[in-house]
Amino acid sequence: MDCFAVNSLQWRTQSNVIAEVKLEAIQRIFICLCVIQKFHVPLYAIMGRIIAIDYGKKRSGLAVSDPNKIIAGGLTTLPSPSVIDFIKEYMNRETLDLILLGEPRRMNYEYSENMERVELFRKQLSRSIPSIEIKMVDERFTSTLAHKAMLQGGLKKKARQNKALVDELSAVILLQSYLETIRN
Repeated sequence: MDCFAVNSLQWRTQSNVIAEVKLEAIQRIFICLCVIQKFHVPLYAIMGRIIAIDYGKKRSGLAVSDPNKIIAGGLTTLPSPSVIDFIKEYMNRETLDLILLGEPRRMNYEYSENMERVELFRKQLSRSIPSIEIKMVDERFTSTLAHKAMLQGGLKKKARQNKALVDELSAVILLQSYLETIRN
């Protein structure tokens, strides 16, 4: 079987009907194993990362996971219109498995006023990068937790007022929360 030409997996069900099922996850694992075997590439070099985006009107904070999807780290804060180009450029250097996008909600679970911008951005992002899944994640309390983390970390008042740092930390908190849920 050619490692790079795996298109589908067929199996016979109990009712003896052949069902053709496309299994992207199995394909990816199979391709990875073939690459590892053929080129002696370490597994960590193939495992993809997850990017989290705390999208805002002016700025967006970005965080990224390690290849093992255990730890989230701050990546950068960018002007919101340049996020898609940044992610495309980042994909030239690193493998991405998933993009998390903060879903702005109020305390009563209704969408906040920023949801229209986030939804428009999500559509632009999915058109620009159709190969990567985009998952919306509740971002309530991430800014509050970012402020508390900066305060507990001993940052001076001037540093805590840095909105770019707050956005980046919010993305880190969003991503770390997601990583903890997928591990459990």
